[in-house]
Amino acid sequence: MSLVAPIEDGKVVETDSQNSLKKANTSKNGMDKDAFLQLLVAQMQYQDPLEPTSNTEFVSQYAQFSQVEQMQNLAATSEMARASSLVGQEVYVKTTTSSGDSKYIYGKVDYVVFEGNKAYLAINEELYALDDLDTVVDAEYKAAYDKAYNFTKDLNKLPKVTSIDLSYEEEIEELKKIYEGMNDYEKSFLAEDTVKRYEEYLKRLEEVRNAAENQKPEKPEGEEGEGSGDSGEGEDSGTNTEGSEGTDET
Repeated sequence: MSLVAPIEDGKVVETDSQNSLKKANTSKNGMDKDAFLQLLVAQMQYQDPLEPTSNTEFVSQYAQFSQVEQMQNLAATSEMARASSLVGQEVYVKTTTSSGDSKYIYGKVDYVVFEGNKAYLAINEELYALDDLDTVVDAEYKAAYDKAYNFTKDLNKLPKVTSIDLSYEEEIEELKKIYEGMNDYEKSFLAEDTVKRYEEYLKRLEEVRNAAENQKPEKPEGEEGEGSGDSGEGEDSGTNTEGSEGTDET
């Protein structure tokens, strides 16, 4: 965690992790065992001498104090176990910025810090209160979701299917490469309409390619015929000459 707070316009700017810690400290202002004990001592100190509190009431209050302490210890132990189980997991933490806006932080829990019976998750070397934990995400799920999301986003950048020409060939081929590289689990994150539109783009690109092939200019038939005629005449002339020479010799 950074030891130096950022300064902007001469003022200290609170980071998301600092806001998380501040929120956690504020939540501890409720009644705890120390406050309960102080109330009990104050009651004994300022009781009416003419009508003192009976021993039975003190015992009853002390028993309540013991129950509160045990419940708090049990809650702290449960929180520690819960936080420890998150080490190595991918999580989303919901924090509140200095302007009061909500912000989600995503990352892997590297380690856990316990302070004042409170647990803090270390994400990218920043501490966040366990109370701010929003979602625990499986890494494979997150990767598949992101891949499908990016594929859909790139597909939506293309114009209408009827407007596709060869200038979009590279983009569509890249989408085809990504789609064919997906496994069945990753493809399951794609909506049916998305897959249908993707197939329509492939079909349209194939039609555009075929149309471009059919419009290629062919060589004129005259040029090819003249070349063949010249070659034929030369061959015939040579054959006839050889025949003539043979006849003369005879």
